[in-house]
Amino acid sequence: MADLVFVYGTLTDDAQVAALLDSYRVVGEAVCVGFKRVDGRYPTLVPGESVSGRLLETSEIDRLDRYEGVNRGLYHRVSVSLASSLTASVSATTAEVYLAAPNVIGLGSLEEYWPGEGSFRARVDRHLGATHIERIS
Repeated sequence: MADLVFVYGTLTDDAQVAALLDSYRVVGEAVCVGFKRVDGRYPTLVPGESVSGRLLETSEIDRLDRYEGVNRGLYHRVSVSLASSLTASVSATTAEVYLAAPNVIGLGSLEEYWPGEGSFRARVDRHLGATHIERIS
């Protein structure tokens, strides 16, 4: 079964995706509402207005997890809801998104970017209700 993944950094480059994945499909350009991109050692998303990227479909989510350093604690994979206008055309209700804690990628403290209390993952989980992904082309 294939997963949808919203990408906003190096994986928006066709050559990079082709070098990493054996099987994928570019679904189209998209915007993730409720997040903005910030750049440290690597890019990540934090609460904000919106960020442009693209949707990929792949059955190689484990390979993406390795690339994004999920097992090393570099990035965390979360599910973000798709706008209803998008769900019918992709037969899914969510897309996976990779987020890094700001302090892990050299951006400063967690509190500067993620309001509230608790762990990074708890703060992200609370914010996910205010986010969704829309197709733009």
